[in-house]
Amino acid sequence: MDKPKKLLVLTGGGDCPGLNAVIRGIAKRTRKEKDWDIYGSKEAFNGVFANPAELIKLTRSKTAGIHVRGGTILKTTNKGNPINFPSPQKDGTIKFIDRSDELIKRIKELGFNAVINIGGDGSQKISQALYKKGLNIIGVPKTIDNDLSSTDMTFGFQTAVQIATDSFDKLVTTAESHDRVMIMEVMGRDAGWIALHTAIAGGAEICLIPEIPYDVKKLVKRIQSRYVNGTGFVNIVISEGAKPKDGTIVSSQGSKGSEHVRLGGVAYQLSKQLKEAGCQAEIRETVLGHVQRGGSPTAFDRVLATLFGVKAVELLLEEKFGQMVTLKNNTISSVSLEEATQNYNFVQKDGYLVKAAKGLGISFGD
Repeated sequence: MDKPKKLLVLTGGGDCPGLNAVIRGIAKRTRKEKDWDIYGSKEAFNGVFANPAELIKLTRSKTAGIHVRGGTILKTTNKGNPINFPSPQKDGTIKFIDRSDELIKRIKELGFNAVINIGGDGSQKISQALYKKGLNIIGVPKTIDNDLSSTDMTFGFQTAVQIATDSFDKLVTTAESHDRVMIMEVMGRDAGWIALHTAIAGGAEICLIPEIPYDVKKLVKRIQSRYVNGTGFVNIVISEGAKPKDGTIVSSQGSKGSEHVRLGGVAYQLSKQLKEAGCQAEIRETVLGHVQRGGSPTAFDRVLATLFGVKAVELLLEEKFGQMVTLKNNTISSVSLEEATQNYNFVQKDGYLVKAAKGLGISFGD
């Protein structure tokens, strides 16, 4: 009897509702093929680099029922880019080095025939770089930010929007009770999808997103129009990457070993700007942060993640490497990793969602 082929699965970047569902989908579909064994690498490619390698055989008992759980049983990291890997130096600094050739060699030494990399924009750029170096790899898109342009939606996004909308609904009632301006900050990095969907679903008066820099004076004017003799309320949703005209985003240095700047705190900046521009209303700020990444995925995200997992294995069996699974026009398909990572999925200023929001009277401060 021939020795089974080996598939390696990993999750990279930020955690996201639906990761366990896609792992389960991949595992269940792979187990239908008698000539394949499936393993997971802990903390993305870090599990491969570890000595001994930190791998988990994805048996039935390991993946049973995990589709309802948030997070990822394989754990994840945003500090394991093999192309730009953090290497601590004797003086305490971090030097970033290319370990991609070492990684590919190690994967082959461990006997793996193929890799499925589950991750967002950054992870799929890594997939493309490794594919160009000869690794048999397939990408599965995940991100709450919905910032991959080659797929209509990524799993995790709908759950994040649902969490944000539930939170926003609660702020509406307290804003009305106290005649306050409530500012709620959501995630999204450079894309305003979470904020925009939440604003429409929650009935926000103001929505601020990275793609449309705002004029603080226009915001104050809009807020004042909602108050009569000091009575009124305003609910604002702002994306973490939003910025004023001629201004910059609020960011800080990422954690040690991370390539990325850390976003967050823009709600407090906006509050300060509004007060300095003459806003008389009482203002309160709420930053949702990692709440949006946690908890059980919605039914939509469970289904989408599972379908992505099944499709990834089908691409594997057809040896269509260098591809990323996509949702296009309500059909599960795939595109090349090169195409998938070519363009960032920004909210279009003249797109139908922004036009509809403006039609509802939502202000973007432009």
